[in-house]
Amino acid sequence: MIHLRKLGHSELEVSPIGVGVMQFAGGSGALQSVIPAIPEKDRIEIVKTALEGGINWFDAAEVYGAGRSERYLAEALGELDEISQKAVIATKWSSNFRFAGNIKKIINERLDKLDPYSIGLFQIHNSKSFSSLRAQMNAMAELIEDGLIRAIGVSNFNSEQMRTAQAALEERGLGLASNQVQYNLLNKEIETNGMLETARELGISLIAWAPLASGILTGKFHKNPEILAHTPAARRRKLENQINSSRELISILDEIAARYKSEAAHVALAWLIEQGDDIVAIPGVTRVEHVHESIGALNLQLSEEDINRLDQVSSH
Repeated sequence: MIHLRKLGHSELEVSPIGVGVMQFAGGSGALQSVIPAIPEKDRIEIVKTALEGGINWFDAAEVYGAGRSERYLAEALGELDEISQKAVIATKWSSNFRFAGNIKKIINERLDKLDPYSIGLFQIHNSKSFSSLRAQMNAMAELIEDGLIRAIGVSNFNSEQMRTAQAALEERGLGLASNQVQYNLLNKEIETNGMLETARELGISLIAWAPLASGILTGKFHKNPEILAHTPAARRRKLENQINSSRELISILDEIAARYKSEAAHVALAWLIEQGDDIVAIPGVTRVEHVHESIGALNLQLSEEDINRLDQVSSH
């Protein structure tokens, strides 16, 4: 049985790993023809497999395909009858160069896209709004008071911004549920820049995006370097650097996985959610096999020795 984790200052309880549905929508604008949406039957299978495997939450956003990720998620849930009622939905307000007043204007559009499902966690996507954090938090608090959402989160906020947001919400008798940040075995910056320490001091959960480092931690690029030929040149150069610097880590992930009759991706995700009950992960999903990776990680109990070994090699 999967033990759920409470998200920060909220009553939401979610599985340690959720499903990121950004890829449901495909690309936006001109990129739609280059990055098509995931086919409907695959979206349904992904959501069904997740719910049946003990994963109970899904992360979307206004900006993912101009709301298509939300609509496609709701459509997939709608094909699953009673099991869909287990789903907790997280989505985000696109704060780029908008004022806080837009939050209350845009919430009905979010709810329309997700209809008939409700919003569990509503997040501010980044800190680029024209309005102050206090104004944004007040607008989010009004959504809670109006019963339109259940919890408030942020994304990519630094320690100071978390403190400001939390203080503003406390004045309304509320608090942050979460902050969505990058965290994985190849990027542990939150452990040294004060982010993790501040979140724990304030009682805020962290949602790790890119928990598999865009697929690098699966080892697929190391084992099949020809994949790189199909990636854009700028991204290819970055990937090549990360691949070269992570060979020892991938070797150890493979070694540990073999002992557990598991896979490198399972081990990398299991390491992440073992970092604390206040850490949850949100890998992006394009195929049902990716959901099986998450379910495998949820059912994998790493030894303390293995966790320590991964900590050590990933600190190099």
